[in-house]
Amino acid sequence: MTRVPVLAIFAAIVSFVTFFGTTQPGFAQTSAVKPNILVIMADDLGWKDVGFHGSDIKTPSLDALAAEGVALNEYYAQPMCTPTRAALMTGRYPMRYGLQTAVIPQGHTYGLATDEWLLPQALKDAGYDTAIIGKWHLGHADEKYWPRQRGFDYAYGPLIGEIDYFTHKVDGKTDWFRNNDVVEEEGYSTTLLGNDAVKLIEQHDPKKPLFLYLAFNAVHTPYQAPQDYLDKYKSIEDPSRKAYAASATAMDDQIGRVIAALKQKDMLDNTIIIFQSDNGGTRNPMFAGAITDMSKVVLPADNGPYRDGKGTLYEGGTRVAALASWPGHIKGGRTLDEPIHTVDLYPTLVKLAGGTLDKSKPLDGIDVWGTLSEGKPSPRTEVVYNIEPFRAAVRQGDWKLVWKTLLPQSVELYNIADDPSETKNVAGENPERVTALEARANELAAEAQKPILLEIEIKNILERMHLSPALPGDLESLNAER
Repeated sequence: MTRVPVLAIFAAIVSFVTFFGTTQPGFAQTSAVKPNILVIMADDLGWKDVGFHGSDIKTPSLDALAAEGVALNEYYAQPMCTPTRAALMTGRYPMRYGLQTAVIPQGHTYGLATDEWLLPQALKDAGYDTAIIGKWHLGHADEKYWPRQRGFDYAYGPLIGEIDYFTHKVDGKTDWFRNNDVVEEEGYSTTLLGNDAVKLIEQHDPKKPLFLYLAFNAVHTPYQAPQDYLDKYKSIEDPSRKAYAASATAMDDQIGRVIAALKQKDMLDNTIIIFQSDNGGTRNPMFAGAITDMSKVVLPADNGPYRDGKGTLYEGGTRVAALASWPGHIKGGRTLDEPIHTVDLYPTLVKLAGGTLDKSKPLDGIDVWGTLSEGKPSPRTEVVYNIEPFRAAVRQGDWKLVWKTLLPQSVELYNIADDPSETKNVAGENPERVTALEARANELAAEAQKPILLEIEIKNILERMHLSPALPGDLESLNAER
């Protein structure tokens, strides 16, 4: 029998390992098995309103994920709900398809353009089961815009932006669906979403990768929570802050249950988890929602050191609480001060899933896996906060332009590294930087679609201008009105 030399065996092993990868992969490497993907989105959560940013609000589940993974300190979203959700689904800034201005109002019929190739579609092509449990807000009046028609195998939760947490209604109509059917059921929405996510995981075949988009309506107005959660915050006197804090903790508990279900199913070690808010916490009643008049309420969200909040282009409206976790693949116990935008999740996750980007339109998102996993410098050198006909904000490097173009216009320039709170406008001292960033904003504006909401509302105004004259029929009717 021929003997194989020991050195030859050793060389063969080394060659095998080198070719197929090490048995204990470094953090930059991905799993040979397609990872499960869990994207969790909170609604209107203040940057500081999580324990891992020093809040008194109890969020132990999120804190544990941040400790085991990486807290993303320069993670950006759009300034409002619909635009951020569209950015996640498309990997493209919402100015590309007319969703850059405000949210889709409950009485409007438009939605996210159906020629956009969405994240669940790309992942479904890569062999994933896909599910959305929670808020959609990318089109509700026509079923062609609904999640089941946009790549999700399963959908559960509200289609519009704001609901009562207990009745699941908005202006008397139920906005609570399972797949394409209205569901009339009792329960606190946050708990129901957690229940459904746990059930989905328990019933999932782990041989097939899962993409779960878990989108809570917490902590959006109206500020509501079950009594047992309110009782946890007896020390908070303000009722809005108390209910807001209770709502955040209730959400965190459900996130904990979902994590436990993944662990019980032996799926957690092969699941990448991304958590983010859809925008900063609300600081202006104008952006607080439609169900309740919030103009006389002290708004409870805390965006920490960052200026203003939801609806604005300042850091408080766009820099959001976020984290990433994947045991053994994302180096844990870190905070990351590198810019990442919601649009970056699309190419990053699709590539991790072994999918293709061929069907998507040109992406604004960049693959940031090396930044997430190892803390490498972000490939993102520009952040487009938003481009609208009346305002724009663009950051290149550390320099951020906030340009309000309506007359009288204002131009603001901030060095975000030196002044993250945006307290010192240095536009006057840096005219060349202002000119360059204004040119970039104009360049982007030339590429943008007109905001759908503004087009509709301008058309409505013009139609009202052609109504019959509102004049008295005769002097008697005029005098009667007086």
